[in-house]
Amino acid sequence: MATKSKILIIGGTGSIGKHIVEASAKAGHPTFVFIREATLSVPSKSFMLDTFKKLGVTFIIGDLHDPESLVKAIKQVDVVISTVSFAQLSDQVKIVVAIKEAGNNIKKFYPSEFGHDVDRARPVEPLKTYSGIKAQIRRVTEAEGIPLTCIIANCFNGYFLPTLAQSRDKVVILGSGNAKVVFNDELDIANYTIKTVDDPRTDNKCVYINPPSNIYSFNELVSLWEKKIGKTLEKVYLPEDQILKNIEESPYPHNLMLSISHSTFVKGEQTNFEIEPSFGVEASELYPDVKYTTVDEYLGRFV
Repeated sequence: MATKSKILIIGGTGSIGKHIVEASAKAGHPTFVFIREATLSVPSKSFMLDTFKKLGVTFIIGDLHDPESLVKAIKQVDVVISTVSFAQLSDQVKIVVAIKEAGNNIKKFYPSEFGHDVDRARPVEPLKTYSGIKAQIRRVTEAEGIPLTCIIANCFNGYFLPTLAQSRDKVVILGSGNAKVVFNDELDIANYTIKTVDDPRTDNKCVYINPPSNIYSFNELVSLWEKKIGKTLEKVYLPEDQILKNIEESPYPHNLMLSISHSTFVKGEQTNFEIEPSFGVEASELYPDVKYTTVDEYLGRFV
């Protein structure tokens, strides 16, 4: 039986990072979390960190702004997965530099993506800036000859669907509501990500998590919710020009969230292209054994 890769997660206490850490450890990978010393004593993180310890996760103390600690951590593993926040996206250049300095031990790097495909979307600001940074990290990694895998996870269920589940009388629909959108449970995103680690089919590819049962237009999603609660909702359609006006007039981070919604629910940038073998693979086709949570099942929790 092949030895499973040793995985370093940078940003492992974040919203998606914590799930990837657990998925890695539960899958039997020697799992390391690069963590600031101060984070170890943050009360809100204590339960999570205790869970990691029970799973056998190793903590490596360091900081993205401390090159020596970063190189030292990278030398201990085979694969680096970054799940840093939007605020730290540009700092990932430091990870690429450290991977090169560490030598040739890293067989794959995962930059912090987990949203739409930044090479195939053209969002408005401020998302445009952050997407540009993600694209730049891809280009820098490619230029350095470091093997790369980008996880295109689309919409996190936990962020988008509970808001719909609060709708019992009226729902606001962006644009026409006809754009197709992909929704995924965070645990499934983590499991699919770890599945790709030792799979050469995902080397230098985007892995799109587009399970067919989780692709809905917002109109279809509302219809599904109405059936679950046995009630017809009042629907308010917000035209694109009003959405763009709201983005311009809103402060950060609300304008960022609105620009994400515009790209996703109005322009349909998660599903307006075909996945070509030259650049991508689809996760549920690669791993049909993964039992993913469907949107139907997820919404059922709120009825």
